[in-house]
Amino acid sequence: MASLSPSPQQLLLKVPLANLPEVLWGQSLSSVQDPLSHDEDDAPIGQPRLRAIFISDLHIGTPGFQAEALLDFLKHHPSDVLYLVGDIVDGWQLRRRWFWPQSHNDVVQKLLRRARKGCRVIYVPGNHDEFARHFVGHAFGGIEVEHDTTHITATGMKLWVVHGDHFDGVIQCAKWLAYVGDWLYELTLRLNRHLNSFRARIGLAYWSLSAYLKLKVKKAVNFISDFEVAVAHEAKRRGFDGVVCGHIHHAEIRDVNGTLYCNDGDWVESRTALVEHMDGRLEIIQWSAQAVVVNRAPAEAAVIA
Repeated sequence: MASLSPSPQQLLLKVPLANLPEVLWGQSLSSVQDPLSHDEDDAPIGQPRLRAIFISDLHIGTPGFQAEALLDFLKHHPSDVLYLVGDIVDGWQLRRRWFWPQSHNDVVQKLLRRARKGCRVIYVPGNHDEFARHFVGHAFGGIEVEHDTTHITATGMKLWVVHGDHFDGVIQCAKWLAYVGDWLYELTLRLNRHLNSFRARIGLAYWSLSAYLKLKVKKAVNFISDFEVAVAHEAKRRGFDGVVCGHIHHAEIRDVNGTLYCNDGDWVESRTALVEHMDGRLEIIQWSAQAVVVNRAPAEAAVIA
């Protein structure tokens, strides 16, 4: 009698954390031949192509990841380059509890398919998927893994692309506290899901409880501001015109002491992405039933002499 192949959960328990990318990508690569309705070939006719898309903090492997929304966003936004700016797979949560529904596998397949169809996909790991940093300089299914990278816009801006967790004092100095905070954050997201399920039933639009709480708590607001200044300062010190990062789940484009700071947000709360148009314009797009531009780079920052 033929033995059944082990499940991803069983494989995860048998391998060290450093090998987790091979387990996850391998599972999706083995099933990538299955037809996927959310394919770039299904993009609406006449949909303008973007020069680059930056997304981060998907947290694949957690109930909070809004997979269907991301699949729909990617379907409507073909691009030349796609940057995955960290915390794509949530290794912290997966080691505690396995959660990997078909929609999460569909997202991984979508990313692999994009790479196969000619889109350059660059993966810059974060703290929740720090296991992937063991594979910097390698590629999985055509997806390049880099510790950080540089993006040059159509107008000549030199942007540093990095997740940003190295500028988080909690992550660097008290990682146990980060794990506690992660558990509390997951609890807030669970409440957020129930709240929005109720709002949908009564015809109200999606609203992020956790994002609202962050902006109402003074310490959280100060943390965001300090983080933005620290990242922008380091980008300037390294000779960049600006920086693109994630980590804090707060989408933003603003000038910080002469350096362009861009944060692409997340796909557990805000469903946001940073995009570059063919003419070099940078915008934050929030995705619901359609794209809503919530922030854009100032005109004077879009062109470098």
